[in-house]
Amino acid sequence: MTATDPAMTALAQSWCALSLLHGQIESRIEKALQSGHDLSAREYSLLDVLSRQHSGPGGHLQMKQVADAVVLSQSATTRLVARLEDRGLLTRYICDTDRRGIYTDVTEEGRALLTAARPTNDAALREALDEASRNPELAPLVRAVEELKVPA
Repeated sequence: MTATDPAMTALAQSWCALSLLHGQIESRIEKALQSGHDLSAREYSLLDVLSRQHSGPGGHLQMKQVADAVVLSQSATTRLVARLEDRGLLTRYICDTDRRGIYTDVTEEGRALLTAARPTNDAALREALDEASRNPELAPLVRAVEELKVPA
């Protein structure tokens, strides 16, 4: 394939549209969460991921799993965890069965903030998708997102 190949150009254009949609959504959510809850989109995402853990076997996520879920490097995730821990939204402790393992849990204050922020996140997402659906280039992507069924 060459740089002028029509298929490659279409693929590149599709990627640009997807990137634009993502950027618009993230920007809308970031502004809403910051202004309404003093929370970044990454912080919200981290609290959300960690709130889904459980105490049973395999219930706690390793830091690499958390990093993958919030799409950050492990070091950036560790810094983010530390910031939220400093704010009293997370707590870290040593694993009982593997002293090398460190678990991270959402505190009651963190759960309350997440519960308060969830409607803001959802409304900002809906607004961003509604706005993007009026753009002919983005409308097919919006439909695809809305029809996507992700296992819980």
